[in-house]
Amino acid sequence: MKITTLACCILLIGYGLGACIFALTGFNVLLFLCAGNAIVYRALLSLAGVAALWLVFWLIAFRPTKFLS
Repeated sequence: MKITTLACCILLIGYGLGACIFALTGFNVLLFLCAGNAIVYRALLSLAGVAALWLVFWLIAFRPTKFLS
């Protein structure tokens, strides 16, 4: 469970950095890593959705911020 959550966080941080590079320079890092293949590109983008849904589930189910207040 902990490894999955860490992997999803790392994945989303990587996507965020790629999006930042694309926003600032116009160079799409993810598309470059996929060698221009649209199917692989869409598959990798779908992983971002799965990772985000997993983190939402994790935040609802385990409430890691419950004891911060």
